[in-house]
Amino acid sequence: MKILLSGGGTAGHINPAIAIANYIRQRCPECEILFVGTRSGLERKLVPKAGYDIRYIEVKGLKRSLSPENFKVLAEYITSIRASKRILREFRPDAVIGTGGYVCAPVVKAASSMKIPTVIHEQNVFPGLAIKMLSRRADITAISFAETEKMMHAKRFVLTGNPLRPGIFNKCDKEAVRKSFGFDDKPIVLMFGGSLGAEKLDDALEKMLAEGIGGFNLIAATGERYYDKIRKDLTEKGIDISKLGNLALLPYIYNMEEVFGAADLVVSRAGAITVSEITALGKAAVLIPSPNVAHNHQEYNARYLEKNGAARVIREDDLTAHLLLKTVREILSDGEKFSQMKKNSAAIGITDACETIYNELMKLI
Repeated sequence: MKILLSGGGTAGHINPAIAIANYIRQRCPECEILFVGTRSGLERKLVPKAGYDIRYIEVKGLKRSLSPENFKVLAEYITSIRASKRILREFRPDAVIGTGGYVCAPVVKAASSMKIPTVIHEQNVFPGLAIKMLSRRADITAISFAETEKMMHAKRFVLTGNPLRPGIFNKCDKEAVRKSFGFDDKPIVLMFGGSLGAEKLDDALEKMLAEGIGGFNLIAATGERYYDKIRKDLTEKGIDISKLGNLALLPYIYNMEEVFGAADLVVSRAGAITVSEITALGKAAVLIPSPNVAHNHQEYNARYLEKNGAARVIREDDLTAHLLLKTVREILSDGEKFSQMKKNSAAIGITDACETIYNELMKLI
C-alpha cells in the first residue's frame, strides 16, 4: 500500500498529517508513505524529522485583498497541479490525504482528477479556504467538530476529531505533579499561550500575579521571549516569585502531557489542537482566542466549547487581569458547575481520530 499526504505552512496542518502517517505505519508497517509540501513551509523541517520522505512543489496562498499578486499566484497554482500529477504518476499512491494549508489544494485536486481516492481533514470549526475548495471533490471530508458540517458542502462528511499526540492520553499521576511543583491540594490551573507565548496573555498574567492568586495553584508558561521580562517586572514591583508556593512560572513546559493531565482548569488560546486536547481529556477551560488568525477561526473553536458548556470565552479586546482572575475564581468556586463543565467537555471530546481516519481510508482503497 502507498499513501501520499499533503498539508503544510504551519504546524497546525503538518502535525495532524504526521500523526495520521504514524498511525498508518503502526497499522501497516510495510506501507510506503510520501509527503508533498513546499520548501517555505514548516513541513520542510518537521516531516524529515518525523522520518518521512517529502517532495516539493511551488505554490502560494491567495492574498486576502484584491491584489495583482493573485494573478501570479493563480498561474503558479496551475503549474503546481501539473507538478503534483508528475509526483502522483511516479509514486502511484493508493490514496491521497490532505490536511489543509494551500499546498494540499493542487495535490488533492490532481489526485481527484486522476481518480485516486482522496480524504481531506479540517482541524478547525471554521474551515480553511483550501479545504472549502476541495470538499466537493474529495471522497471524504473528515471534520473535527460537528459544527463544521453547516459551513461547507461535501460529498461525504465523517466526524473524526483531530489526530492528537498519543502521550496526551497517558495516565497522569496528579499527586506526583503536585509534589514536583511543591503545590498543596488546591485546584491546579494551567495557563499557556502556545510555544512562543502570547503577549496579551502574559500581560494579564503579570498583573494577576501582582494582584495575588490565592485560592488555587498556577502553572504558567510564558514562552521564552517573555519569561525574563515578566520576572524582571515582578521583581521591580517587589514580588519574589520564588516565595510564591502556589506558582510555577516557566518559559516552556517540556512535560506538557503530565501537566495537562494534572490540570483542573486550562486557560489558553483556542487553536484546533489545544481545544481538541482540552475536550479529549474532559477539562474545563477559559479560552482567549487569538484575533490574529485567518477567518478568526480561533473564536469559532472557542465558541463551540462555550456553546456546549465546556468553556468560558474572553475576547482579547476585553481581557484584563481582573476579569481573568474573576472568571477563574467563579469557575473554581462553584463545584457543581465546575464538575458539569468537565462532563460537558468530555462529552464532545474525541479520542480516536487516527483510527477513524484509517478505517475510512481502508474503505476507499
